[in-house]
Amino acid sequence: MLDLTYDTPKPKIIAGATGDWELVIGMEIHAQVSSQAKLFSGASTRFGAEPNANVAFVDAAMPGMLPVINEYCVAQAVRTGLGLKAEINLTSAFDRKNYFYPDLPQGYQISQLYHPIVGEGEVLVEMGEGLARLVRIERIHLEQDAGKSIHDMDPHMSFVDLNRTGVALMEIVSRPDIRGPEEAAAYVSKLRQILRYLGTCDGNMQNGNLRADVNVSVCRTGDYERYQESQDFGHLGTRCEIKNMNSMRFIQAAIDYEAKRQIAILEDGGAVVQETRLYDPDKGETRSMRSKEEAHDYRYFPCPDLLPLEIEQAWVDDIAGSLPELPDAKKARFMGDFGLTDYDASVLTADVDNAAYFEAVAEGRDGKLAANWVINELFGRLKKEDHTITESPVSAAQLGGIVDLITKGDISGKIAKDLFEIVYTEGGEPAEIVEARGMKQVTDTGAIEAAVDEVIAANPAQVEKAKQNPKLAGWFVGQVMKATGGKANPKAVNEIVAAKLGL
Repeated sequence: MLDLTYDTPKPKIIAGATGDWELVIGMEIHAQVSSQAKLFSGASTRFGAEPNANVAFVDAAMPGMLPVINEYCVAQAVRTGLGLKAEINLTSAFDRKNYFYPDLPQGYQISQLYHPIVGEGEVLVEMGEGLARLVRIERIHLEQDAGKSIHDMDPHMSFVDLNRTGVALMEIVSRPDIRGPEEAAAYVSKLRQILRYLGTCDGNMQNGNLRADVNVSVCRTGDYERYQESQDFGHLGTRCEIKNMNSMRFIQAAIDYEAKRQIAILEDGGAVVQETRLYDPDKGETRSMRSKEEAHDYRYFPCPDLLPLEIEQAWVDDIAGSLPELPDAKKARFMGDFGLTDYDASVLTADVDNAAYFEAVAEGRDGKLAANWVINELFGRLKKEDHTITESPVSAAQLGGIVDLITKGDISGKIAKDLFEIVYTEGGEPAEIVEARGMKQVTDTGAIEAAVDEVIAANPAQVEKAKQNPKLAGWFVGQVMKATGGKANPKAVNEIVAAKLGL
């Protein structure tokens, strides 16, 4: 396991005109379940389809159509709960959340208020090397998504796309354990990472597959500690919810603005109104959307079309047995097996595809050397060209071949960079390219010695300077490398130059 120090959350302190204030943040993450079919119908969940192409009769609320639970979506929710070390409820139930909106054909959303499928869990959020915070998960429940209203296609009319209607969502609700904007973004990032490793949500925020509702309140210094002792939420101040955040940067900016807005109201003698707000990234501010509803406003009641959901412990145990190696465990193993630093292991395990690529390159090879080439050369190039690892023109086998050639001494580091460029732009098998293009490193000490002798003989004045200042020996090394087209073994060149100059 990782060697981490668990730290009590340190709140972001905001200085006001009347004293210091602390931030308190809780989050509700809506994660779209990775499933080819919706929660209660067999309609496709494919992103980018023509409007209203992925709609079954039950999604459109046609008369007499009844929901049928998608077992795979249930399994994905259980898998997520297990990945978050959460309690799995063998009995759960669905409720109707009643409200009217044009993109909600039924006039209600099927959700789980009273009996969610997953109970309390936790997310370990790393806040720096060797330092972590624990964010408690209150619950995870399954629910169906609504559709999408489109207002910018016509100046006089709005349109409705029901493709998302009925898509399965997992709503992951945290406790108010998050104490600052950076910690909030780190929490969402870590949760997204875990979901991607589990394969239960692709985490694509741009497509709306992972969205965050951020509950922000402020309190006086010391009030949060009183809440922890009494569990009285009254100590935490009135919260406002910022809806549908799909960017880490915007999450931080919205929290910062909202906290300052609330402090200004309180210090002016006013009261914060519990409401739902939206963040405007162009103006960098939040604005009121509607007053915050309570559960009774939605007239929740048990869904009459669905029986309570009963699952067996043996089924849960089977899912638990199929869980993959999760990020923290993988990072610890990379540090132990390959001798990687905390930073390098973090970079390589940040994404499940990146981790798999590195492991394929490092298998049977020097892990540190493999990590250096994956992070610095490949990741750097991919980032520059805005590509992901799945779009890499260099396969793990090809990059592993380059590492092999370096390890065997067939090529130098400089030649390796030239070889990488060829493989990246033209493709090909590294060893064959080196052979065909005469790129193999010169390791014959006799040939290297002859080249050193020629450079020394041609530069007697430089020889005298080098004897007085040994640091100038590097000039001779550079000249020899230039004379050999960069193919001479650098280590051998350095040793021979030093010997010839008597250094």
